[in-house]
Amino acid sequence: MKIFTKTLIAGAMLSSALLTTAVQAAEQKFGVVDVQGIVRSLPQFAEIAQIVTGEFKDQIQEVNTQSEEYNFLIQKLQRESATMSDADKTKLEDQIIALQKTLQEKTGPLQKDMQTREQEEQRKLLGLVMQAVEKIAAEGKYDVVLNRSTTPFVKPEFDISQQVLEQVTKAQ
Repeated sequence: MKIFTKTLIAGAMLSSALLTTAVQAAEQKFGVVDVQGIVRSLPQFAEIAQIVTGEFKDQIQEVNTQSEEYNFLIQKLQRESATMSDADKTKLEDQIIALQKTLQEKTGPLQKDMQTREQEEQRKLLGLVMQAVEKIAAEGKYDVVLNRSTTPFVKPEFDISQQVLEQVTKAQ
């Protein structure tokens, strides 16, 4: 009889705990926001590439000029190799190899610098979006706001992306 009573009490406590957890979860307000979609839809996102290209314009021009020279030398070697002396051919090949090495040395760091700069600008936009998410979450009294990219399914009524987008554009 004691075991039966203990089991009955334990079952009642477990049921009560599960019911309380379910009620608490039902009382929480959830929202989902497509952060990446919002950032990509902002006009400033499209301008990032132009801004970065403008900042690195001189370096890009230098690489383009050397690339054109490299392509010219390759074509020259292909066109005239049959009529060139071995010494001229070797000299031209050495020029091509040296120019190729120079291009590789300049292109890699330039691409890395441009990518880093683009990421800096994107982080600024992401900061604006996150501020808007926080404001909408506070105003709407949301307990949890999830990122849409990590949420496989959500009902449309829980998506606050449009409100966040309007907040970001209004804030600018």
